[in-house]
Amino acid sequence: MQGREARHHIDLDPHHDERDVAVTEPERAVSAEATSGPNRPVRDLIGLDRFTAFSDGVYAIAITLLVLELTVPEGPERLFEARAGQWHEFLGYLISFAFIGGSWLTHARMSRLMKSADAVVAGINLVVLLLVAVLPFTTSLMAVNLSTPAMGGAVLVYGVNVLLASVALSLMLVYLGRERSLLVDDVADDELALIVRARWIAIAVNLVAIAIAIAAPAVAVGLYVLVTLTVFVAPLLRLRRRRA
Repeated sequence: MQGREARHHIDLDPHHDERDVAVTEPERAVSAEATSGPNRPVRDLIGLDRFTAFSDGVYAIAITLLVLELTVPEGPERLFEARAGQWHEFLGYLISFAFIGGSWLTHARMSRLMKSADAVVAGINLVVLLLVAVLPFTTSLMAVNLSTPAMGGAVLVYGVNVLLASVALSLMLVYLGRERSLLVDDVADDELALIVRARWIAIAVNLVAIAIAIAAPAVAVGLYVLVTLTVFVAPLLRLRRRRA
């Protein structure tokens, strides 16, 4: 009797288990996709177009804000003399223009190798943009204090700003080298390694400049000037090498 009731109970609800399977199988598939393999769920990825557009916008605004720190003389009299007295403002502008431009070039080369960005890349990128966006302030701080007793501290603050931005960008490159699923399929290992190597050289130069700034800030500024000249002269050297 009990056996018949049990069979009857099972027969009365024959589709119950099928409905459960129909509902839970897609959920299991999504769960597996979210936790296994190189494939990432779409919700964890950011479109490359929005990633690069936002980054380019911040870089463009930061590099534009630099020129706003250059003051205009009130009258036409002694125009060139007034400009000569603002040499420190122009020097700070050129140094930071070279750094922001070089950082953007690295970012653009990196974006060309990517097909998407995940939450980690987006987070590191926000840190990079944060440090780039504050650079006009630290540039102005250094520029106005190049001929004051506070020169050492101002150059040190500027150097730390540049160093942290370089480190953050390098960490993003290293992460991309480990997460190959975020890169386009035909990226060669040496292509990404070349970009990373250049960033480590920049970090080493910044570390040297910070160490020098503590004792001889003028020498540190001279080192930044050499780096600036390298950024502007390097493309000309590459062009000459190609023509040869």
